[in-house]
Amino acid sequence: MAQANARGENTRLTQTRTEPASLLIRELVAHLREHRVELREEWVRRVTEARLLTALSESESMTNSAIIYDQYVDALEAGSRDAVHEFARTLATGVIAQEVETDKALGIILLMGDVSRRSLRTKYQSNVSLMNRILDAFDEATNRVSIAVAVGFVEQRERTIREQQEVLQELSTPVLQVRDRLLILPISGVIDPLRARRITEHILRAIRSTRAKVIVIDITGVAAMDTGVANHLVQTVEASRLLGASVIVTGLSPEIAQTLVRIGVDLTKMNTVGDLQGGIEQAERYLGYSVVMTTELQMEANAR
Repeated sequence: MAQANARGENTRLTQTRTEPASLLIRELVAHLREHRVELREEWVRRVTEARLLTALSESESMTNSAIIYDQYVDALEAGSRDAVHEFARTLATGVIAQEVETDKALGIILLMGDVSRRSLRTKYQSNVSLMNRILDAFDEATNRVSIAVAVGFVEQRERTIREQQEVLQELSTPVLQVRDRLLILPISGVIDPLRARRITEHILRAIRSTRAKVIVIDITGVAAMDTGVANHLVQTVEASRLLGASVIVTGLSPEIAQTLVRIGVDLTKMNTVGDLQGGIEQAERYLGYSVVMTTELQMEANAR
């Protein structure tokens, strides 16, 4: 019986010599699914020894490894660009991505490929020709997956960095509504062209959403301003005016004032006030607000 089975196996293996790569993939995928439990356990053991998932508990590692293994085999079987990239995207946005760096994630996938390859080599070692064809098909498929995973992790990291930068930029340019139709924008730190454009965008959006009539831009915390940024400030004032809002700039340093003069800014188009308090007071007068002393304050003043 054993000899008959061996002859049947050899006959089937001989027939595969003329089969296309898709049938070879189908055969190796069937092997990976048939030996799913032992291959996955060996893979997790190798990953643990390499300390690639130290941030996850043992139960978390086992749960995630089962999901990743099945998706990995599915991607190998499908072979399409979309399937491979979907596996890479899922891996790059999942729990694993939150705990490991790109190089470790790639190491995890490469170890999976190594474990699978060793198993395939053992299975087909009696037929060297078929084994080489199987392994060639496997290497080609798993290389596509590994490259896609590396690219997916890099793209996800870049996306995360961009999102964090956008949050920081939002926090660094807070447009505050202190009262109806009055906005304040305190700016500090270095203003480069990119940040200058974002400041303008934030101001214009805030003017439109709040229907503001006056916005006070305080640049006390800005030590220097080059010609390009100074011109952008002037453009912001003009753009705000087109939306129906007047801009009051406060806190100009002597250096920034000299820059504005040197580049020939038409200062008649820019309303400037020495400090933030003075700017708010002028904005309130523009809006028709007035300070009324209460009775208690008046009594205190008279008592003095």
